[in-house]
Amino acid sequence: MSTDTSASTPAPPGDLSWVPLREELRGVAPYGAPQLDVPVQLNVNENPYGPSAAVVDDVAASVARVAGTLNRYPDREFTELRAGLAAYLGVEAGVRVDPAQVWAANGSNEVMLQLLQAFGGPGRTAISFAPTYSMYPEYARDAMTDWVAGRRHEDFSFDLAEAERLVAEHRPSVVLLPSPNNPTGTALPHEVVGRLCDLVGDDGVVVIDEAYAEFRRSGTPSALELLDRHRNLVVTRTMSKAFALAGARLGYLAAAPELCDALRVVRLPYHLSAVTQATALAALRHAEELLGRVEELRAERDRTVTWLREQGLEVADSDANFVLFGRFADRDAVWQRLLDDGVLIRVTGPEGWLRVSIGTPAEMQAFRSALTAALDTTTEGGDR
Repeated sequence: MSTDTSASTPAPPGDLSWVPLREELRGVAPYGAPQLDVPVQLNVNENPYGPSAAVVDDVAASVARVAGTLNRYPDREFTELRAGLAAYLGVEAGVRVDPAQVWAANGSNEVMLQLLQAFGGPGRTAISFAPTYSMYPEYARDAMTDWVAGRRHEDFSFDLAEAERLVAEHRPSVVLLPSPNNPTGTALPHEVVGRLCDLVGDDGVVVIDEAYAEFRRSGTPSALELLDRHRNLVVTRTMSKAFALAGARLGYLAAAPELCDALRVVRLPYHLSAVTQATALAALRHAEELLGRVEELRAERDRTVTWLREQGLEVADSDANFVLFGRFADRDAVWQRLLDDGVLIRVTGPEGWLRVSIGTPAEMQAFRSALTAALDTTTEGGDR
């Protein structure tokens, strides 16, 4: 099939030369993954399984109940939702979390931005270790926080010696680390998290971004287990991935109550709508069902890792619902060949690598078929 890729990246802005834009924002393209109408979309790590009719009915009924009160502002402390999220974490991670330790916002993106607004700022530094989530430097920029990126080992494992050097040199007020890491899928061991918390101390916060934590392999711990040992630790989660609730925009964190209190200073008034709160609470009531496909997605991920390696490709071990694989002399050409076959994956991570989200068995078969054809073509052309 022939696909128009003109919408594969955000449209460039118009002439902004006269606009009194902040100088550091001039010439910057807006963040955005390709949004293309193709049969198989495996590029933004969504859960491929939508909510059941029972979940849809509960969400609709919950929203209907609050619809008659939309002339009033929502509960700005989202008390019931915090209690529900705390209870869920107790079941999922086996860690007792008090509602006072929970904070939520419109997606983990807003949670991260609030953290940078509260603990970053002019004259302060945030650090991470590449390859890492591409939005982190944008959060820092928007909060006028200096950004420093260290490096991981070649196999994407964490380089603790590099981290110790960077923390000593820059004295960061915010350390941002995804676990599992995006885009590589690698998770952090407890000793790394604990060491970083000790190194940073009360001069800053260590933020462990667990957006994909529910997909972690058996035996991979959650940083939530360390909350009672490190008061400067923040663990963020989202309902977008495992809960299949990306369209609802609900992210949250667990941390010391004092850190949650600090975020009240920077949050916008009534930042979580009554509709969002009602939707999230309905989803939590169906947590067991919504997360019922997680094990299936884990198994499909592991099969995908094995198959990619059988094709002679390098593949990063993954604890997430995506897989990073390579290396290609021209990854854009491989991406385009898959797109021409109706399969959309992601160009991201280090040069030469691609990332595929885990979809349904049928979608993954389409991916395998398209990639096989692309590999045959590139091998013949000598550019793999």
